[in-house]
Amino acid sequence: MALGPTQRVFSAAKRLLRSLLANGETRLRLAVLELEEERARLLVLLLLAGASLLLLLLGVATLTALVVVLFWDTYRLTAIGVSAGVLMALSLLLAVIAIRQVKRHSLLKETLKQLAADRALLEANDEELTDRRR
Repeated sequence: MALGPTQRVFSAAKRLLRSLLANGETRLRLAVLELEEERARLLVLLLLAGASLLLLLLGVATLTALVVVLFWDTYRLTAIGVSAGVLMALSLLLAVIAIRQVKRHSLLKETLKQLAADRALLEANDEELTDRRR
């Protein structure tokens, strides 16, 4: 039995809607997967950074105490000042490195790439349809 023009339009619209929903679901699943991976990566990064900072703090405190004790009789104020200056300079350097690392990582990079590819395909199809009509 042949379908009428109205039924063909509704059938095509249903297929288009199903296709759009399936595509949207795929992109949403990709975004959720990337967010879960990012959360796990961030948790591991925070744990490692916390342990590293704790050990670094203990080591720096011990080293600073050693330097101050070594120069206690002659240059105690100079030793304290130089130790504080070095520690502050190193902390600023590490802060700059951390800020660069944060800016370098892009959240949902693959999802955005897939959405851009989808948009490019739709635009190409739209131009092709426009060319055919002329």
